[in-house]
Amino acid sequence: MPDDGDLTPVELAVYRALVDEPGTAAGLAARTGLPARRLSAVLRALVAGGMVVRSVDRPARFTAIAPEVALGGAVLRKERQLEAVRRLTAELQERHRRAVLGHDPGRLLEVVTGGPSIARRADQVMRGARREVRFVDKAPYAQPPTVLHPVERDLLGRGVRFRGVYDLAALELHDLASDLEAGLDLGEEARVVPDAPLKMILVDGSVGLIPLDSAVPASGAALVVRPCTLLDALGVLFESLWRQGFPLAMPSGSVLSTVDSRLLALLTTGMPDRSIAKQLGLSYRTYQRRLRVLMDELGAQTRFQAGLRAAARGWVPVSRDGRPVPPPG
Repeated sequence: MPDDGDLTPVELAVYRALVDEPGTAAGLAARTGLPARRLSAVLRALVAGGMVVRSVDRPARFTAIAPEVALGGAVLRKERQLEAVRRLTAELQERHRRAVLGHDPGRLLEVVTGGPSIARRADQVMRGARREVRFVDKAPYAQPPTVLHPVERDLLGRGVRFRGVYDLAALELHDLASDLEAGLDLGEEARVVPDAPLKMILVDGSVGLIPLDSAVPASGAALVVRPCTLLDALGVLFESLWRQGFPLAMPSGSVLSTVDSRLLALLTTGMPDRSIAKQLGLSYRTYQRRLRVLMDELGAQTRFQAGLRAAARGWVPVSRDGRPVPPPG
C-alpha cells in the first residue's frame, strides 16, 4: 500500500469485502475472485498499513479496522496537504500581483478577440473559481442562451456561489425552464435590473472579463482584467447593481400551479406582459385571463398590489429589510 495511505483499486476491493464481512484468505479468494498469491500480497499490505488485523487462529481470519480509524490518518494528511497547497497558491498569487504591478502593468489587461476565443477564455476564467462567480448578463449574444452554461452547472455542484444580475431585456431572451430555472434550482442567486450598463464576469475578486463594446455580440473583443483599480471598480459596480435589482426566484407557494408560479416570478421582475406571455408559451389573451384570475385570488387591482399581497403570502421573494419587492406599474 502506498505510504500516503491511498489504496490501490485491488486493495480497496479487498478492504470493502472485509468491511462487509471478516473472513479467511480462502473465503476472500472465493468472494473477490483474486488468485491466492495476489490476495496474500494484498492482505499483507493492508495489515502493514493498519487497515486490517489478522488473527492468530488457524486458518487466520482477517478483519477490517473501522474506516474512521483506518482512514482517519490519511484524511488528516490529505487535509494538511490541501491546506499547504492553498497557502502556496495564495502566496504565489500575491507574488505574481506584486511582480506585475512593479514591472509590467500592461500584463494586468489581456485583449481576446473572436467569438470562439472569448468563449474559451470565459470558460477558463470561470473554471478557476473557488468561492464565487458574479456576472452581469446583457444582450446582444452571439447565440441565444437556451440552456444553463455547463461550467455554471459544474461549479454550482462543487459549492461555488453564483450571483447573477440580468438586464431586463436580456431576461426575455433566455429559456425559462432549461436555463433560468435550471440555475435557480441548483442554487444560483439572480436579480433583475431595468438596464444593465455592460456585461461582465468576476471570479473570486481576482479576475474579470468584460466586452470592449457591449453593443455588439460576443464575436468582437473582450478584456481580461487582473487585480487592479479597474477590477475593484467592476466589483463595486456589480454590488451596486445587485442592491438595485429585483430578486428572481420561483415562488414557494404550493397552492400555485407551475405556470402561475412562473407567471408570478416574472411579474415581480417588471417584465412586460407580452414578454411574460411569450416566455410562458401562452397567447396574450390566455395570459391576461390567468393573470386576472391570479389577481382576483389575491384581491389585487394592480400589479403593484399583486406583488405586495403575494409577498405577504410568501409567494414572492422579499428584500433584506423584509419589504416585498413587487414590480413597478
